[in-house]
Amino acid sequence: MAVKIVTDTLSDITDDLASKLGVTVVPLTVTFGHESFLDRVEITTDEFYRRLTQEDIFPTTTQPAPGVFVEVYEKLAQETDEILTITLSSKLSGTYQSAMNAKQIVGDKCRIEIIDSHRVAMSQGLLVIAAANIANSGACLDDVVTETIKRLPRSHLFAYFDTLKYLAKGGRIGKAQNLLGSMLSIKPILTMREGEMAPLTRVRSRSAGIDYLYDTAKSFPKLEGLAVEDCTTPDDGDKLADRLGELFPQEKIIRSTISPVVGTHAGPDALAVSILEGGD
Repeated sequence: MAVKIVTDTLSDITDDLASKLGVTVVPLTVTFGHESFLDRVEITTDEFYRRLTQEDIFPTTTQPAPGVFVEVYEKLAQETDEILTITLSSKLSGTYQSAMNAKQIVGDKCRIEIIDSHRVAMSQGLLVIAAANIANSGACLDDVVTETIKRLPRSHLFAYFDTLKYLAKGGRIGKAQNLLGSMLSIKPILTMREGEMAPLTRVRSRSAGIDYLYDTAKSFPKLEGLAVEDCTTPDDGDKLADRLGELFPQEKIIRSTISPVVGTHAGPDALAVSILEGGD
């Protein structure tokens, strides 16, 4: 029985890809006032971004309760003896802790390992995809865990933001706090450091930001995985993915949309490139 992989919706894995790889995706929740929606399940990305930009209510987000993971684990335990869960950074959400609590509740019904990716969006998603491919090749849980942990420092997120307003409102601004004073005059590029969003550089325009994302990807000599994501600008995402086809097989570049929960903090018009460096 193959190892089963579990992740959360902040990995930004598309439904088609999750189905193809046999990955179970646990949704977080986004709330507008008194209305709560399961991320990507009960609210589409289009509807979410419409409400984010047109309504006065600023959304909040919530991690899955341990019971949601318990239900997933008990269902998968009927199909396998080994489960690996890869969550978004524990510094951005309590999802990792919910998964850990669920593991204790399930007990010895099934062996469960949980990895805090210290990443978010497709920098987490590329790790999940790699783990699923390794698991589907017949590797045991110990080997899947070892290979996934080996890839953690090789997974990178580079994100262009039109504004830091949403990141600041949601309290997830992390090490990018010092950019707030000039956030109206510059366009920040952020990355992940030690599980938090951190400033990388700043540019003067969106086109300069897109060029920076391309040049950054180009600077890596060897790529195992590459993904491009947008919030509300699919044309920009597609054009960037086309350019990146010069560096990496076009058919292997993953195109995704930044999830509503991440979008709560990223805001509209964000664009991101995630890279999984190739190993030795």
